[in-house]
Amino acid sequence: MIQVNQLKKQYKEAVVLDVDQLEIPNSECFGLVGNNGAGKTTLFRIMLDLVRATSGSVSIDGQDVSKTEAWKATTGAYLDEHMLLTYLTPDEYFQTLRKIYGMSEADLGVHLEKFMELFNDEILGKKKYIRDLSKGNLKKVGIAAAMMGKPDVVFLDEPFENLDPSSQIRLKKFILAEKEASQTTFLISSHDLNHVTEICDRIVLLEKGKIINDLRDKSAMMAELDAYFTG
Repeated sequence: MIQVNQLKKQYKEAVVLDVDQLEIPNSECFGLVGNNGAGKTTLFRIMLDLVRATSGSVSIDGQDVSKTEAWKATTGAYLDEHMLLTYLTPDEYFQTLRKIYGMSEADLGVHLEKFMELFNDEILGKKKYIRDLSKGNLKKVGIAAAMMGKPDVVFLDEPFENLDPSSQIRLKKFILAEKEASQTTFLISSHDLNHVTEICDRIVLLEKGKIINDLRDKSAMMAELDAYFTG
């Protein structure tokens, strides 16, 4: 379980995040939505200990993320291209991660096979540096990397952005299949309401750093979100 308690991030007088309490149980597909500047990426970065909170705490399976690194062994994330080694080709990058995670060549092959449909023959074996890939293909590499090591928890920030419609459908199918097969907990931030409502069990709406709605009824999610963003 992921637990957020009395979490606040403040820059001088500006409070950009203020979350009293948030609990995300294991195996949940959790969606985070909100307008630009709502605090979505800030929340994810604090939860991953990439940014320090002004006050409060985040724990993953009982481990305070700011006080230990043990949780990192079971957590994967892709927020943006700065998390990639862009001077490598995708093949070199996956080989580097394979060694870090102690995976065999066979294990890596099995892992990458899951992504072949998403990769659409545009990623592997092309001898093209990651930095030279399209934004959509950068995202595909990052998502595949985030899933290495069989993490229990995976954070994805705007995973559908810059993907063509076919790739968006393939990614949704992958997330749903992985959640079903491995009971992986997914935390997904997205502007695309259609995608998050389709795959997420629950959606939290963030506004000016505060949680203003916590939607758990899938049949009503889209209507409530549409009313908020259009009203």
